[in-house]
Amino acid sequence: MLGEYRIEGRRAAEIAASVEHGVAQGALRPGQPLPPMRELAAALGVNPNTVAAAYRTLRERGVIETAGRRGSRVRPKPATTGREYIAVEVTEGVRDVSAGNPDPALLPPLGPAFAAAAEENDRAPVLYGGAAVEPELARLARADLDADGVPDGPVAVTSGSLDAIERVLAAHLRPGDTVAVEDPGWGSLLDLVPALGLRTAPVGVDDDGPRVEDVQRALEGGARALIVTDRAQNPTGAAVSAARARALRDVLRRHPDVLIVEDDHGHRIVDLPLHSLAGATRCWALVRSVAKAYGPDLRLAVLTGDELTLDRVRGRQRLGPGWVSRITQRAVVRLWRDRAVDVRSVAAAYGRRRDALIGALARRGVVAHGRSGLNVWVPVPDETGAVARLLQAGWAVAPGARFRIAAAPGVRVTVAELGEGEAEALADAVATALRDSAPAGHV
Repeated sequence: MLGEYRIEGRRAAEIAASVEHGVAQGALRPGQPLPPMRELAAALGVNPNTVAAAYRTLRERGVIETAGRRGSRVRPKPATTGREYIAVEVTEGVRDVSAGNPDPALLPPLGPAFAAAAEENDRAPVLYGGAAVEPELARLARADLDADGVPDGPVAVTSGSLDAIERVLAAHLRPGDTVAVEDPGWGSLLDLVPALGLRTAPVGVDDDGPRVEDVQRALEGGARALIVTDRAQNPTGAAVSAARARALRDVLRRHPDVLIVEDDHGHRIVDLPLHSLAGATRCWALVRSVAKAYGPDLRLAVLTGDELTLDRVRGRQRLGPGWVSRITQRAVVRLWRDRAVDVRSVAAAYGRRRDALIGALARRGVVAHGRSGLNVWVPVPDETGAVARLLQAGWAVAPGARFRIAAAPGVRVTVAELGEGEAEALADAVATALRDSAPAGHV
């Protein structure tokens, strides 16, 4: 059955788990058809309704899709494996510019901040029943939000941006609802949405953020939520401009029941102003992670939003993890108070590296995008060929398939650690890779 892989189980949960295991192990490949329900039921000796329930669970988890009479098949990008299966193997001697990490040299030392937080905890340990949010962290976060014009709202703390976004979506949406997402966009988010049983409506992105006509089309088509990256968009480096924000707010006001979720992970590494969409509809949330500025392993994000949304998120959080470590929260407070990150110098460093690569590519006739953040997006005619040729030339870039639904092919280059002079060498390699893969008659 299905080649060498045999789906097993007697209960719906067991059958679903067996399929997920096959997908995760690569035995069931993206796009591979699954047995018809009656055929699989007969092979397993179970009622067809049991298989139907298993397939329904797999659809809601984003593992499979069903196309009417054509039956069920593994999704092209199944949520159970994530987009890491679209990976580039970085061998010895290859320069890795694919990972999306910040420059470690621009991250502050964490030891003193955690030592101070631990001493504070020794004096006044946090016990069960205490506040979930460190009061000083909430105060400082709210002051920053106020300065950026974000509407007033409560503050919650989550274990990173994706945790916050998942909690907000779960607070408002049900399986089958549609979410408008940026395309190209953050690969982990594009996996999360179908994993929650939600449908994606792709929205095109240019240098100024989501395209207005695409957002309007998605909302008129029934999308119940819109997720926007305000600055340092991954993978394109887009940043929502003032004019784009005004146009998007005009569209959103005509759909007051749509949930707006904003990801501002570029806070404290980007010097472009924030142009928030918060408040254009009844329900909204804005999340700020400390990962890019202070270190991914801190796993902390600040979330604000309307009262209803935050009440639901905090209530559900109390029933699960309860709270994010107050020691970690206190360490972040110390980092903020000490101004451990010089925003202007960090933003300028990343800006110089983006500009160096984009300029070098432009001099070779290659168009690239990167208005803010750590990454540069390079449209390519043949994604697989470009990635392979660059690997041969000693450069590992991220395949655009990690970040795309319907958008045109491209590759993502992380410039965070790009050294002096490397931009020219990388641009040479990119231009050569594109020239070698271009159709006849094209450069």
